[in-house]
Amino acid sequence: MRGRGLPVAIVHACLRGGGADGRGHGGSPTAVLDDVALSDAERRRIPTLSGTSHAVFVSVHGERTHEPAVSLRFFTAEGELPACGHGTVAALAFLAERAVRADGDEYRATLHTAGRVFAGRATRRATHIDATFDAGRIGLRAATADECDLVLPALGIAPDAVAADIRVGSPGRSRLLVPVATRSALAALDPDPERLRAACDRLGFLGCCVYSVPTPTGRMAARVFAPSIGVPEDIANANSTACLAAHLADRGFTEIAVEMGDSLGSPATITAGTSGTSIHLGGAARVTRTVRLTTG
Repeated sequence: MRGRGLPVAIVHACLRGGGADGRGHGGSPTAVLDDVALSDAERRRIPTLSGTSHAVFVSVHGERTHEPAVSLRFFTAEGELPACGHGTVAALAFLAERAVRADGDEYRATLHTAGRVFAGRATRRATHIDATFDAGRIGLRAATADECDLVLPALGIAPDAVAADIRVGSPGRSRLLVPVATRSALAALDPDPERLRAACDRLGFLGCCVYSVPTPTGRMAARVFAPSIGVPEDIANANSTACLAAHLADRGFTEIAVEMGDSLGSPATITAGTSGTSIHLGGAARVTRTVRLTTG
């Protein structure tokens, strides 16, 4: 990797309890940095060097305008992703931290990712930053019997333990959405990582989102296993939350709050609201520190 002392912000995205009245804790540590001249192989090293699962590279155009255009690229150790929801929350917090100073000030930008342009905004709070963005179009379909037969055993879920219909959701890359009856059943899951990866790779899935049946107010827990992008279990997966929001909108839920990360010791919460065909994702984030990666 070229250069020494590359500054990287560590942003905890999708904090638990990070609303307007709470400080928030946990969240998914994410590396965020200004885009520089690195090869893709070098970009893949940033998450490992930073001790995070994901890295976001930010390039701002028209920074002095009222609403700048911002290009985002997302990487794990396995390679580049076309989208990353919690990475988008982290990037918005990173940008707002530099742009706004007073509690209540808002940062707005037009975000560009692979194949999509959408609006994002972030509001500074006393202890964190609240970020929201347009999730874009979500594809949904029923899962096939073959898909279920291949994936459920790898997850360690018996067919009779599934609480409702299994769906396939796609904000760009497909994942299986598997409902279980209780949070305790969710917490007890112990997937076979290699078998699950083989099944997801064969089907072209990013992974699986297993979730508890929502309460009447739309609160639920979820665990997202994404072995096909090198993330055995994700602390916070906003794109899977968007898939759940699209699915549950058909059942009358216009707002949901999804709790993740508890099994990994880093509780996270992601919110989603639907209005017509639009889905907006939200999360609280905090820039916790900046590290300088010294590489040869």
